Formats: sequence, structure tokens, C-alpha cells
Amino acid sequence: MPTSKYPLILTLVLAAQGLLFYSAAGSEKVPLARPLAGFPAQVAGWRLGQEGVVEKEVMDVLRADDLLNRVYTRPDGVAASFFVAYFKSQRTGQAPHSPQNCLPGSGWVPSRVGFLDVEIPEESRSIRINRYTVAKGDARSVVLYWYQSRDRVVASEFAAKFWLVADSIRYRRSDTALVRVVVPVGPAGEQEATQAGVDFVRSSFIRLRQFLPS
Repeated sequence: MPTSKYPLILTLVLAAQGLLFYSAAGSEKVPLARPLAGFPAQVAGWRLGQEGVVEKEVMDVLRADDLLNRVYTRPDGVAASFFVAYFKSQRTGQAPHSPQNCLPGSGWVPSRVGFLDVEIPEESRSIRINRYTVAKGDARSVVLYWYQSRDRVVASEFAAKFWLVADSIRYRRSDTALVRVVVPVGPAGEQEATQAGVDFVRSSFIRLRQFLPS
């Protein structure tokens, strides 16, 4: 598809989204979700190392209904930052902020952007997520993230908008979650950090689904 068509398609999707939300105001079904604070302190070989703190200024901008911000570690010393922001509705202006926009605002510069397919053995399927590398000075990290709505995993921001409209029409729901895993790049290199991030995604994915509405 020619690149010039994307802005037009996105505009039409956003217009349809706005029309739908205003015309169906008050009829949305808001599902119940388990508090993310109950997410286990150990998943497979990863243990909770630290509870993260989200500044009030960030909370005010993010406007998520529930948050999880933790650091998990493996016995080999590798650490993975695990961040989940859940929004029970997107009709009031609440919506996930893409890490590709937020991290550069914090001084992290993306150097490689792409998608990654991660196998989930328990479900005999793969999920496609975003993978990109960011740098700040001499520090580098691998970032893995995706949007999770119902039982669907979406990497593309454009696809997430499409499914938002589709789910609003079919199920009268607009809930979603942003899930992000960040692993610092150590002496072993970027590939090793990516593999560690994938290991954490595989270890936590099934358990996280128990805390998000299906």
C-alpha cells in the first residue's frame, strides 16, 4: 500500500472512532479486572527485585486505571523492568502512550525499531510484539512492548486503533493495556538482552492474562 494512503486511512479510522464514541455514549460495558498489585512476586525463574515508583506528574498524564511497575531479576543477575498500564475505557480521553513517544521525551534515543515474534508454548502460538533499542549516553536497553485487549495482542498502533473501533461496535468495550518490558544491554550484548526480555515475556504472559479482562 502506498505510504501516502496511511494518513488518510488513519484519519478515517479516528473519525469513525470519535463518531462511535459520541453516538454510543453511556452504553459501554466496562469489564472488571483483577488489581495488578496481586501479580505474583515470582514467575518461572524471575523474582521480584524492586517495586517501582511512578511520579505523580506521570500518573496525571497517563491517567491509567491501574498500574504495575516492577523490576524482576534472574539468578544470573539479569534484570527486567515490567510495566503494565490498564485502561478500563478509552472513551473519556484515556489511552496508552506509545513508548516510542514517551522514552525519547525522557532522553532515550531509539536506534533500532522492529517487530519480534515470541512463541508462547502454553498456548501453542506466537505473539507479535514491538522490539526496539534505546540509548542514553553510554547506556543502552532493549524495549519490548505491546497492547493487550481482550485476548488479543497487538503491536501496531494503527492496528490497535482499528481493533478499538471494532471492539467498541461488536462488544461495546474499549478497555486495553499497555505492556512493556525493558532489559538493560550488558557486556553480553544486545542479542543477550533481547533473549532475556523474551524469556520474561514467556514467563509472565499467561499469568498476566489472569489479571486483564478476557
